[in-house]
Parts: sequence; C-alpha cells; structure tokens
Amino acid sequence: MNAQTLLIVVILIIVLIPAITSTWKHMKGEGDCCGGPKEKPVKKKIDGPKLREITVHIEGMHCQNCKNRIEKHLDELDGVVAKVNLNKKTAVVSIYQVMDDSVIRDVIEGLDFTVVSMESK
Repeated sequence: MNAQTLLIVVILIIVLIPAITSTWKHMKGEGDCCGGPKEKPVKKKIDGPKLREITVHIEGMHCQNCKNRIEKHLDELDGVVAKVNLNKKTAVVSIYQVMDDSVIRDVIEGLDFTVVSMESK
C-alpha cells in the first residue's frame, strides 16, 4: 500500500466515524434529526376542570427531539397540556378552555409533522 492510498484510507475513516456515530444515535432515537438544539419541554400543570382530551396521531416523529418539540409548542398554548408518545406516534392533548381542534393541528403541522387523525374523548 503506497502513501497516497494510506492517506485516503485514513481520511475516509476520520470522516466515517462521526457519521456512523450520528447514525447510531439517530437509530436509538437520541439524535437531533429535526435540526437545532435539543428542546426540553417544561412540565406544565393547569388547575381547573379539563374540558376534553384529544388523541392526535402524528407522522414524521423520529427522535426524542421531535417529541420534545411537539410537547413544548403545544404546551405554549393557553389551556393546553400535551403528552407525546414517540413509540405510538401520538399526542394526548388535554384542553382546559374552549379551543378549536384546528389550533392543535396548526401547531403540529407548523413544525413540519403530519397530523393523520384526531380523536376526541
């Protein structure tokens, strides 16, 4: 093996190690697949009676960061507490004030996820 070939092999190894590590993290649901820093939702509680609960089926979630983004942005709405299940690809949204379902849909789809269906309980 000549020096040029050895250099190329070393460069390829240096480039591939971070790519393989990132792919492995992504497959375990730990990567930042949707870009930006990891978002941590703040646990939100609301006093008062829950008016209703909606189960939202969502496509496009791949990692913990996706889950956190959806929870964080839904929880920013007044009168809403959300709990997202990444494995089931659902969000259970508890609503404590009068609100149209389209508001929930708009927040999720505004984050580039797809709302497949919404079921009121």
